[in-house]
Amino acid sequence: MAHPIIYWIRRDLRLYDNPALHYAVQTGRAVIPLFIMDDQEKNLGAAPKWRLGLGLEHLSSELEKIGSRIIFRSGNPKIVIEELITQTDARNVCWNRLYDPVARQRDAVIKESLTERGIEATSFAGALLFEPWTVSTGTGGYYRVYTPFWNSVKARDVQAEHPSPELINAPLDWPVSENIADWKMGQAMGRGSHVVRPFVRLGQAAAVARLALFLEKDVGHYPERRNIPSILGTSGLSENLALGEISPKQCWHGGQKALCDGIQGAEIFLKEVVWREFAYHLMFHTPHILDSNWKPDWDEFPWQTDEDSPAVLAWKQGRTGVPFVDAAMREMYVTGRMHNRGRMIVASYLTKHLLFHWKIGQKWFEQCLIDWDPASNAMGWQWSAGSGPDATPYFRVFNAETQLQKFDAKGLYLKQWIAELHQSPSDTAKSFFDAIPTNWNLNPEMEYPNAIMSMKNGRERALNAYANRGF
Repeated sequence: MAHPIIYWIRRDLRLYDNPALHYAVQTGRAVIPLFIMDDQEKNLGAAPKWRLGLGLEHLSSELEKIGSRIIFRSGNPKIVIEELITQTDARNVCWNRLYDPVARQRDAVIKESLTERGIEATSFAGALLFEPWTVSTGTGGYYRVYTPFWNSVKARDVQAEHPSPELINAPLDWPVSENIADWKMGQAMGRGSHVVRPFVRLGQAAAVARLALFLEKDVGHYPERRNIPSILGTSGLSENLALGEISPKQCWHGGQKALCDGIQGAEIFLKEVVWREFAYHLMFHTPHILDSNWKPDWDEFPWQTDEDSPAVLAWKQGRTGVPFVDAAMREMYVTGRMHNRGRMIVASYLTKHLLFHWKIGQKWFEQCLIDWDPASNAMGWQWSAGSGPDATPYFRVFNAETQLQKFDAKGLYLKQWIAELHQSPSDTAKSFFDAIPTNWNLNPEMEYPNAIMSMKNGRERALNAYANRGF
């Protein structure tokens, strides 16, 4: 008890199936859970930063129920950890791994420094099913296409889950903690936080209940219903996975049990869990996917890059005059999330019909999504733009009108989100105007605009641009 162990919290806001926390508790020592507000966390977009704050406050309350608490500190993680070691005489530090290049470099430096000081530093696999260096092609490289990746891992064993601790030993004297409220993590959300908050499913218990309900009621219909944006046909777990309020192992084992019970739709769900995995593996092996064209031959493509363009503003405001695009964008402002079919449509429209750089959309999503995830967001945008890991030809251009006819034939999705198209707008459609910045000066009495770029003209322009560049 005289030499506590520091458990460094990152994107693992749960007690169940938390390898680093389990290890810390099993040592029998006093455990000091630590969260550090470093530059990477400070620079998060408005919505993910706000959602992280909610998650941390919730986890802190859960830890207090079993005799523990979170110590909040801000600054350079290396310095913060070293100071806490000096203050507490800790001899061990543990954490669950992250895989983005900044975190990997930071963690390597910290682990080396601690080891040199005689402090045991231990990291664990808590965010993925399979560590990126354990999955390779027959020639020893990494997978660049999803289907072979899926075929390589689908029959692999996934480790059992770790139980939740019933009690966590506390130090005799708790070190000083900053007040998370002073960080004002929701400040940039402004009035939007009050609109989005009812749609948040906060914490481990809510995530587990979400998975259980999906597996009980919806997974059997998942193959056909997951593409219909007006209904709850997906698990909705991206929000919780992004912050580690549920582990991918829990999703995997739940899906496997459903599959063993004869529910065939479960395999499609498992493929989506592995699609997330694929994004992380690509980020690990090709970190440039986060900020550069994954396929280098796209570097010369003449993307438009003016973020202040009226067309980009119309896209952001959900006022392009293309109903499917606008409905999806408005869903994001009200719920903090966007249906996956909508994500493909709005990304394709921005990068192909309007020919704006995918980085503009990637950056905006990072501001607006409570389920923002660096790997999934980057891969999704590059997949849609044609510059990323997509086995389908780059010249596929989604037609938002035919997609709407196919997946929202009765107009239910539009009814949910576009007030100007209906005499009696839904509450969710009207909530959009309460969530957006006031300086947009939008109101539900405005006329709905004509399309800033038609499906036909946008497609032709995109194909001409590809042809002129020799793609």
